[in-house]
Amino acid sequence: MILYEYPFNERIRTYLRLQQLFNRLGQLMARTEALDHHFALTTLFEIIEVASRSELKSDVLKDLERQKQLYNGYRGNPAISEKALDGLIAQLDEHFESLNRVSGKIGQSLNDNDFLMALRSRAVIPGGTCEFDLPAYYAWQHHDAPSRASDLAQWVAPFAPLAQAIQLLLQMLRESGSSQKVMATAGQLQQNLPQGRTFQLLRLKINPALGITPEISCNRLLVVIRMMHQQGDGKLVATTDDVPFEMSLCA
Repeated sequence: MILYEYPFNERIRTYLRLQQLFNRLGQLMARTEALDHHFALTTLFEIIEVASRSELKSDVLKDLERQKQLYNGYRGNPAISEKALDGLIAQLDEHFESLNRVSGKIGQSLNDNDFLMALRSRAVIPGGTCEFDLPAYYAWQHHDAPSRASDLAQWVAPFAPLAQAIQLLLQMLRESGSSQKVMATAGQLQQNLPQGRTFQLLRLKINPALGITPEISCNRLLVVIRMMHQQGDGKLVATTDDVPFEMSLCA
């Protein structure tokens, strides 16, 4: 099954983008080739760009505190394990304190690294990181893999509290939804959302064997999904077939 996720608001959209970038960064850092470490650095620059939002840290701290209050409300419920609840709240507290200790904007210290900032300014130019443009970077690429990995780990470290907090928040958000099987009749589904609940994330699973790509649009009142078939030239056209899929709404 292919999983698609669609955010209902800008805050969750930013969390999803950062999680994707952190996952990509982790995979590239684990490799040993200089080319992989080059793309690890360009991914780091994308993270710096996305994380530069002034309200990001505040948003994450507020969400951690909101989740803590929510789960504290489950205390005394006989259907809830107190031990599991204590462990989850301890994780929330740990990530809150870790992120709260970060002073200023996350990753701000990297802006004072002349080596990285010179590379960042050239990386946006097609072919701008050639050896004649950045000889120091070209030399760095010839360092042994453990040395490059050590540098990368040092540069990425300031973002660890943010990455861990977002990972936990998105995990909890995804677990809040329950999956149900639905049908896009004649290739479309339109569903009114229940009032009184604020959904933040839509998750959709579809069988890749169907050769269908969903186009999703949603707001606080309505979800609209159109099923598209990809032609040989890559163009998407709406299908009129009934398409089964699984969907969950996460609050």
